[in-house]
Amino acid sequence: MLLGAVLLWALNVTVSKYMLQHGWQPLAYGTIRYFAAIALFWAFTYYRERSFRIARSDLKLVLLAAAMIFVNQICFVYSLQIGQASTLSLLFGTTPIFVALLGLALRHGRLQRSFWAGAAITFAGVLLVGLGTGGKVAGDYRGILLALATALTWACYTIAIAPLMRRYSPYRISALVLGIGWIPLALVSVPQVSAQEFSFGWKVWLGLGYAVVGPLFLTNILWFTAVDIVGAPRASLFNNLQPFFGVLFAILLLSEKLRPLEIAGGVLIFAGIALERILRRPLADAVAGGCDASEPDVGKALGR
Repeated sequence: MLLGAVLLWALNVTVSKYMLQHGWQPLAYGTIRYFAAIALFWAFTYYRERSFRIARSDLKLVLLAAAMIFVNQICFVYSLQIGQASTLSLLFGTTPIFVALLGLALRHGRLQRSFWAGAAITFAGVLLVGLGTGGKVAGDYRGILLALATALTWACYTIAIAPLMRRYSPYRISALVLGIGWIPLALVSVPQVSAQEFSFGWKVWLGLGYAVVGPLFLTNILWFTAVDIVGAPRASLFNNLQPFFGVLFAILLLSEKLRPLEIAGGVLIFAGIALERILRRPLADAVAGGCDASEPDVGKALGR
């Protein structure tokens, strides 16, 4: 189930790039896709829980998470429109580093030397990816910045929902965050939705169906069921495979090509994250109930 969820998420980057290459406008694609997924997920969550109620004191965190999802989706679709699916997949691997840095800024823990070594290697990889793609057109730089913004906003979203996941089911939080985050997305998408043509071939409609049901609905059920069985630490290891499979799908299905510097950068990004996890040691002075800031909360809500 963990591997299935990771594969569905990774394939979504390639499928979304294909959608944008075959007639979909970025914001129209994002808002229509999310509306369909929300309808499915709200029905599923209500059948399961019969309530969407949360405490009023938690509303600020829900609104913050929804705002991050809104910005994340804008960065996601435009990074794909400008750049390659493989580049976005590579740079999305920096998310754990952003989560840890945000956790440090919010004083959720302290970072060990292993983190700083891994972070330095990871960002060296980002630099190589930038050097490898930036030589072709200026738009590649914009695509890289948007890809990094996609990873950063996802990290902010992860930090925001972490406390909520301790008090509510992931399904309830997913339904609320997606529903609220869709509202501003729909508002800014009105011009593109109004101008969108829908004379697509069957492959594009099939891709849209996948983009709704696969990464925005089925993955939630697979991921959270598996986390309950094997635990969060093991699940987080599987999630680190997503950038690798994202690049693989882009190369195989879209015939994208990676330049040598991009390949080297991707290797460094993965190596940095792997090194941090291998060298990390539990903090002896960790407070009860606290967490190491270098360990992101693997409880994910619907959103990719």
